[in-house]
Amino acid sequence: MAKKGNRIQVILECTEHKETGMPGTSRYITTKNRKNTPERLELKKYNPILKKYTVHKEIK
Repeated sequence: MAKKGNRIQVILECTEHKETGMPGTSRYITTKNRKNTPERLELKKYNPILKKYTVHKEIK
């Protein structure tokens, strides 16, 4: 049976990593309340490849 509610699963991807041209990606999976935050999420998360905190934006 499917869950009912406003919480959906979203994927966050690093924005700075794409610009460097290095192989691999930094992605995180989290949930958000669709009713409270209809716009795309943008959080500072740790990128283990670049070894620093960078801005991760919601994709899809």
